[in-house]
Amino acid sequence: MSEPRGSEGTTTTLPVLDKDGDQGKDQSVERAPDVPDSGGGHRFWSARRVPAAVVAALSLVVAGAFLYDVVAVRAGRDALAWRSGLADQLAERPLDDIWVLVGAGVAAALGLWLVVLAVTPGQRAVLPMRRTHPDVRAGLHRDAVALVLRDRAMEVAGVQSARVHARRRRADVRAVCHFRDLDDVHADLDAVLGDAVRGLGLVRPPALSVHVRRPAKKG
Repeated sequence: MSEPRGSEGTTTTLPVLDKDGDQGKDQSVERAPDVPDSGGGHRFWSARRVPAAVVAALSLVVAGAFLYDVVAVRAGRDALAWRSGLADQLAERPLDDIWVLVGAGVAAALGLWLVVLAVTPGQRAVLPMRRTHPDVRAGLHRDAVALVLRDRAMEVAGVQSARVHARRRRADVRAVCHFRDLDDVHADLDAVLGDAVRGLGLVRPPALSVHVRRPAKKG
């Protein structure tokens, strides 16, 4: 994956409230890049291959067992013991029996789970990108977003290390500054990362939450 490059803008310095004793000071800000929503922001639908395979396998096993027993009875053989026992249990147990309630609860929970899977898109880790062609949809994984932002943060002078946690709505950036003033580094990070987020081409760019601090004292 090639790293998107935004346009290089003019760096502006945030107002400084306190220049004294910046050791251990944590500068933080949160802002959403000003990028219009051009449509196509719906999440990608998951194929749900594992749940579909599990349901299909269980249905095949149960249906195959019942079909085999029905064919065996039609051929003049006795019904299997498990089907006769199940029929007797269903006929004799009352509806308020504990095992009947447990079985109904499990069936209802499984059914609700399947309904939720059917009506929700999934793919929360893939962020939709703006469409440049009506027949093409593209998405960017959140890990890729975090990697791009971390690489751009490491390009800022004074940044010793950076960690980025990208979510659907916000990207948390935590940088350690070993020289330069914290306010200057914070302003540069805010400008550089804002350009980087805009350059990703996302429909809903995540808001930036930037934190800058000094390295912890050893000993």
